[in-house]
Amino acid sequence: MIRALFAAAIALTAYTAPAQALEREGVEFKIFQFPANMIPTIDGKTDDWRIVGKEYVIGSDQLSDTVRGAGTNIDPKDFSCSVRVGWVKGMNRLYFLYEAYDDFWKFDTTNLCNDIFEVVVDGDLSGGPLIKHFNPNKDRVSTEDLHFMFHSVHAQNYHIFTPAEGKDWNMVWGCPQYTKDLPWANYAYDYNFKNGQSGKLVLEFWITPFDYAPYDAPERAIESKLEENKIIGLSWSVLDYDAGNNKEGEYSGFMNLSHKTTMYGDASDLVAFRLMPLGDRFRKPLEVNWTFTVVDMDRRVVAFKDQTWGKVNTWTWDFGDGTTSNEQNPVHQYAKAGEYVVVLSVEGPAGKARFSRVWDVTLR
Repeated sequence: MIRALFAAAIALTAYTAPAQALEREGVEFKIFQFPANMIPTIDGKTDDWRIVGKEYVIGSDQLSDTVRGAGTNIDPKDFSCSVRVGWVKGMNRLYFLYEAYDDFWKFDTTNLCNDIFEVVVDGDLSGGPLIKHFNPNKDRVSTEDLHFMFHSVHAQNYHIFTPAEGKDWNMVWGCPQYTKDLPWANYAYDYNFKNGQSGKLVLEFWITPFDYAPYDAPERAIESKLEENKIIGLSWSVLDYDAGNNKEGEYSGFMNLSHKTTMYGDASDLVAFRLMPLGDRFRKPLEVNWTFTVVDMDRRVVAFKDQTWGKVNTWTWDFGDGTTSNEQNPVHQYAKAGEYVVVLSVEGPAGKARFSRVWDVTLR
C-alpha cells in the first residue's frame, strides 16, 4: 500500500503541463540551463554567455511588427536584436541577455517614451488576461480595484527601459512593484552612445516569475517553480520610439515574438518556452544523487528516489541502520528513531560512484 501511494505521488509530481492556449502553434523555444558553477554575473558583459549555443539565440527574424504593419520584414539597418534566455536548476530565476542595434536610441524623457524591451512571463501557464484593462469583470469591479487585485498578479509584464538614464530601469506594469528589485531581480547595461545616436546596447538581467504576486505583501508571494522540461509562457516585444516627439503609446514600432499585439496583456498570447536539462558536456559520465520523502513519520517509513545521471546497472542502498537494498527506488521502514547516514552506491558502464547524505534522514 505504501509503495503504491508513493508511486502515485511521484507520477503526479513528474507531470508536466502541456503547452496550450499559446500563440505560434508548433513553435517552441528553448531556455538554456547554466551549470550551478557557471551562473552569469550581472555586469552587462557577454562572456558568461559564450557557453550558450546558437540554437538558443532568438533573433529579430523571429519578431513581427504588428502595429506598424511591417510584419516580419524588419529592416536590420533600422533595428536588430538577439535574445538568449537561461535558468539554473534549483533557482526560480530567468536570465536574459538582450543585445540590440538601433539607428536611433531614444531615452531622454522621464515618462514612458523610451525605447523599451517588454517582457511578459507566465510561469505556470495559467493563461488569460493579466492586465486590468483585459479583465472580463471590469463592468463589476472598478479598474482601480482591479489594479491591486489582478494586474500582473498571476503573470507579469516588465517594461525595461533601453537604456535607463535618470529613471528606474524597469516599469512593472501592474501592482507588484517589488518584483523588479533585489532579491527578485537584477540588471546591468553596457553601451557608449548618447540619446539620438545609433549603436549597440547590451542588457543583462534576471527576473523571478510568480504564480501569485500580491501588491502589498511580498512575503505572501508564490514564485513559479522552474523545473527541467517544464514549459512556461513567455514573450517579448520591442517598442521603438525613434526620432520625433512621440507621445505615450505613439511608438514607431511594436516588434513582438508572439506575432500578436495583445501578448502584452493576455498570457494566452505568449509563446511556449521549454526549460532545458543540463547539457551532457557539463556532466560527468556518472553522477550519483538521490532524494527522499518521509511517507509516515510515526511509523518511520521513508521512500528513497534515485536521481543518478548516466547508465546504471546496479544500485546498492545502505540505509545507515545495518540494512541494505538493491532496488532503484526503495521504500524502507526504520525500527527506531535516530539520525542516519544513507549511502547510494551505483555501478554502470562508466564505472562506480557513490553519494551519501549525513543525517538528512532524521526520524523521531
